[in-house]
Amino acid sequence: MSRVLLEVCCGSADDVIEAHKAGADRAELNSDLFHGGLTPTLGELIVAKRETGMKIMAMVRPREGGFCYTDAEFATAVEDAKLLLAHGADGLVFGFLHEDGTLDVERTKVLAELTWGAGKESVFHRAIDVVPDWRSALDQLIALGITRVLTSGQEPDVSLGTDTVRDMITYAAGHIEILPGAGITARNMDRIIAETGCNQIHLAAHRELTDPSVRNNRAIFYGGCLYPPEDRFKVIDSSYIGGMVSRLTE
Repeated sequence: MSRVLLEVCCGSADDVIEAHKAGADRAELNSDLFHGGLTPTLGELIVAKRETGMKIMAMVRPREGGFCYTDAEFATAVEDAKLLLAHGADGLVFGFLHEDGTLDVERTKVLAELTWGAGKESVFHRAIDVVPDWRSALDQLIALGITRVLTSGQEPDVSLGTDTVRDMITYAAGHIEILPGAGITARNMDRIIAETGCNQIHLAAHRELTDPSVRNNRAIFYGGCLYPPEDRFKVIDSSYIGGMVSRLTE
């Protein structure tokens, strides 16, 4: 297997640190992975960069639930983008759509120009997976100078979308990078790489840790109606990812 770059989807500074220990090439830093990843705090970015020095792509997503934002949400995204770039992000991850699911070129251009000006990379995330015509969207993103697209091939799991990812890579013809992600595991990684012909992959693999500080009152929950256990949290499983890294470098 030729060298394939590994990007790890991270939800905290600790996640980035664990990904770095595992030998990952790049991290995508978010908050709130439960909702698909939202904008991380500056503190998370600063600590992650300071402790690892690795390449970190920072998510710019002001809320969960779609990619057509209000004016205030978009203004927030722009300010967050400026701050993330100023505090060490190596690039930004974002996606802006119209209500009909087509690419919002004007808003995408604003973030693209911010990254150009900072000499950093830009990534259009999985919003590409709900556009009505991915070829048209790729043409627009190429024209805007976007570095990379993160995609599951317009399927819930990239293992189901390998044909489309391969077609995207062929269609892009080197003008924009195609990064497959969503559902990649140690078990299916080799097949996905072989079927898509990709040279980089995006994945997350967490293990559960415990925080006993809340056990004095088991009736208290701080989250929403799902009521997850309050004495547990997740962090990137560096051993699992490390095993995948070793296979990617063979």
